[in-house]
Amino acid sequence: MENSDLQRIRYIRVYCEEIAATIKRFGEDFDVFSGDTDYLKSVSMSILQIGELSIGLSDEFKDNTKEQMQWTAIRGMRNMYAHAYARMSKSKIWETATKDIPAVLEFCDGIIEEEKAKEAPVKAMSLSEKLEHCKKIASETSNDENAQNKKDKESR
Repeated sequence: MENSDLQRIRYIRVYCEEIAATIKRFGEDFDVFSGDTDYLKSVSMSILQIGELSIGLSDEFKDNTKEQMQWTAIRGMRNMYAHAYARMSKSKIWETATKDIPAVLEFCDGIIEEEKAKEAPVKAMSLSEKLEHCKKIASETSNDENAQNKKDKESR
């Protein structure tokens, strides 16, 4: 996974947590939500930010996780918040905040845990083992590049 994807997933997680905290603060009651402009705007802005961040995820990441997360729908919601906010249904915003955002949070937690598990063996290595590990990766990358360069020359 690209580092920029992981960083975006972490930020998306933060906005999911902010939505959960806002709901906890104001109460999980649609009537309160729909009657309180601050509550509504706070949740809506966080959902907009989640959509904005998701747009910047790499195509490879979105393609690899499309079975787990509906990136197109998230982008679509972002566009509605950004361009048609006044026409947004309060019930749709509420449903997104209370049903969809917990699933996004769970997804983000899973991705972050997967990445931590990948990093754990490297962190447990001694300094000399880390150096050897880096040399091995560099050598493999160099070999891959050399093979690709050879293919490119042969195809010309």
